[in-house]
Amino acid sequence: MEIVELNEENFKERVLSDKKILIDFYAVWCGPCKMMSNVLEDMKEDISDCEIYKVNVDECPNLAREYGVMSIPNLILFQDGKVVKNEMGFKTAEEIKEFIEV
Repeated sequence: MEIVELNEENFKERVLSDKKILIDFYAVWCGPCKMMSNVLEDMKEDISDCEIYKVNVDECPNLAREYGVMSIPNLILFQDGKVVKNEMGFKTAEEIKEFIEV
C-alpha cells in the first residue's frame, strides 16, 4: 500500500471520517522530512489500525495554515475527524507507533 498524497480537493473526504488517520505534513526540500518519509514507508504495513497520508505544505499552504503547521516535518493524528495529537520534528518508528496510540 502506497502512502497517498492529499491536496485541498481530497483532504476532507479522506481525513474527516470515523477512522484513525495520520498525516505527514512535509516539503520535498526538507531533509528531516525525507528521513521521516522513509520511516513511514518502512512501517506502513505494520500499522493496520491507522491510515497514513502526506500533505506537501508548499503545494497546500491553506491546509498547513488551517492545521497550524509552523515547522516540518509535522505529524497530525486525526480520530473521528478531529485532531487528537500534533507533533513537530523527525520521529523514529518507535516514536511514531507511540504517537498513534490513543
